Amino acid sequence: MSMSFSAFAFLPLIALIVQGLLALLGLYALFLLIKLLIRLITAVELYIDDKKNRRL
Repeated sequence: MSMSFSAFAFLPLIALIVQGLLALLGLYALFLLIKLLIRLITAVELYIDDKKNRRL
């Protein structure tokens, strides 16, 4: 029995690599979203403080 080269033999490996890259990309997007939300909360708090102090 001889081992023959087949492109279909590497499809599961390529699919696993692509799936891993997409998972890493998703985690990075989640990290950036959390950073953005933290900045947004800070900006809203500063805006509210500015509006409260201006009326006094």
